[in-house]
Amino acid sequence: MIATEPVSRARIALTAASVVVFLAHQGRAQQAPVPPRQERGSLLFEGIPPLDAALAARLERYQQSRQASFLDWLPDGSMLVATRFGDVEQVHRVATPLGAREQLTFYSEPITEARAPRIGAGFVFLKDQGGDENAQLYYYAGSGAVRALTKGKFLHGSPVWSNDGKRVAFYGNERDGVSYDIYVVDVTDGSEPRLVAGGQRDTWYPLDWSADDRKLLLWKYVSINESYLYLADVATGSVTPLEASGRKIGIRSAKFAPDGRGIYLVSDEDGEFTQLRYLDPVTHQARKVTPDVPWDVEAFDVSADGHYIAYVVNEDGRSRLTVLDRLAKLELTPSGLPEGQIASVRFDRTGRRLALSAESPQSPRDVYVFDLGHNTLERWTKSEAGPVDTKTFASAELVHYPTWDRVSGRQRMLSAYVYRPRTARVTPVVISIHGGPEAQYRPGWEPFFQFLVNELGYSVIAPNVRGSSGYGKTFLMLDNGVLREDAVRDIGSLLVWIGLQPAFDRNHIAVMGGSYGGYMALASLALYSDRLRGGIDVVGISNFVTFLSNTAGYRRDLRRAEYGDERDPKMRTYLNRISPLNNAAAIRRPLLVVAGLNDPRVPASESQQMVWRIRSKGGEVWYLAAKDEGHGFRKKANRDVYLQTAAMFLDKLAH
Repeated sequence: MIATEPVSRARIALTAASVVVFLAHQGRAQQAPVPPRQERGSLLFEGIPPLDAALAARLERYQQSRQASFLDWLPDGSMLVATRFGDVEQVHRVATPLGAREQLTFYSEPITEARAPRIGAGFVFLKDQGGDENAQLYYYAGSGAVRALTKGKFLHGSPVWSNDGKRVAFYGNERDGVSYDIYVVDVTDGSEPRLVAGGQRDTWYPLDWSADDRKLLLWKYVSINESYLYLADVATGSVTPLEASGRKIGIRSAKFAPDGRGIYLVSDEDGEFTQLRYLDPVTHQARKVTPDVPWDVEAFDVSADGHYIAYVVNEDGRSRLTVLDRLAKLELTPSGLPEGQIASVRFDRTGRRLALSAESPQSPRDVYVFDLGHNTLERWTKSEAGPVDTKTFASAELVHYPTWDRVSGRQRMLSAYVYRPRTARVTPVVISIHGGPEAQYRPGWEPFFQFLVNELGYSVIAPNVRGSSGYGKTFLMLDNGVLREDAVRDIGSLLVWIGLQPAFDRNHIAVMGGSYGGYMALASLALYSDRLRGGIDVVGISNFVTFLSNTAGYRRDLRRAEYGDERDPKMRTYLNRISPLNNAAAIRRPLLVVAGLNDPRVPASESQQMVWRIRSKGGEVWYLAAKDEGHGFRKKANRDVYLQTAAMFLDKLAH
């Protein structure tokens, strides 16, 4: 949800230099043995054995799937989708249900965000370079003609079209490299973007234009638990808060109501969970639109005439779509959607067709349209799963396990999704931990999980430890600041639960995760090495102090709100104490570390210093890095090699 910016070449050099300084101060430590480095294209390999060709051939069948994601409706009733024919996803046009995918953009970098006007021509899209997240905004005018609307090495995002189809509002941080400022650009006259509202070192997002295109609805994001809505006058740049009270609430999304007066927003204002509300900006009175449910409303849209309101509820990780017919006072629910995740719900211009993306463990992500006039569900794309039989794919089984602490006099229970082989034998286990930390594991299309289950005989368990979203705002804050280790203890409780299940081999458990999940994998290895066989850390945090010092400046304060402020001496001491880098001596199991050298969020120095420290202690580390990737591997060729390496590593741990 929260956009982030990439790191520049200068920052890469700085983070590399910080590793040199770090190493220079390790005089008393033994010299870390450095395995021979190999380079293949953009990939760097250290300590990784030669490719197991037979294992790679088995995995390849699971790597051939592709997906389709809904991006936006075009004014003529066709749609834009993101899908991959080659190495990366690009923008395609689909004119009819199950029609041909007409490719519109052709780049070596993935295009996964594009927005079209309700009237007018063309669309805008975002593209970065090598995963650096310095996304620039481009205007596709038609027939392959593309014009850059922004330039430079700065962050841009959240494009929103005006109702007249001439202007686009977006955020950018070129003014000082930190603030998310709001800009407007007229795509019809070739003019430069105009600064509308300065962020003043804050994080602002444009959400919507008023019906007369004179005002912008802005979202000021402080943390997942604190955000505010403002109105900006497009002509003068004056910004006024929607609520004078300035109450601290968590807002997820908002847009103007079709009546031209009110605002629909999703917030946790009155309880633990986010609900859809209608706010009158004049009276400041709000009413609930969705019924009370003990789960979050995570997405919504309103038809142009206000007749229909569509919203998606996250029920313990699975999505449920409901459409409210406000005139008939009915609730409509389409049948036939994959049971998993639903995203990108959006009505077309007529307000009678609702597009969305949906996926499940047995179905790749595809685009569907709910035709409200006929109460039918149409499939607009059908993506290939590859040369595998999805009927053999494991389902995602929801389980709950007890933790080490109690709430309201009872043991706290946590959710996890389990993928199991169909055989009755005892299986090794991979624990896969999501990032964020304010994220949530959601069951969806996971071909690598299915490979681990069907080919290597693993069970895969994906827990939602404390601090995960989807379980209420109190639960969301249970890992903040000095409570960080409590989330790691939740993995300890999961290990206890696994040990009590007769279907699992307690002596063969591995842990893996990306970003914050990478930190969790490292921290679990440090705390529970005697109960784990090894782990995989993908673009993970190894030391919170160096991470907060080196992450991109525009996101540093956002992360301090979650992890704590390293400038405070007491917090700095705590963060150093819990950081895996300073507990590396306790990691006595093999480790695979994966990094993108252009990563602005968790700089590659976090991985590099962990690799060095483990090796200096005599530990075994496989290290894989990509020179053309950032926070994760988005190019298929690179991702395939990473998964082949991970498969070899986990195959080794299973025996």
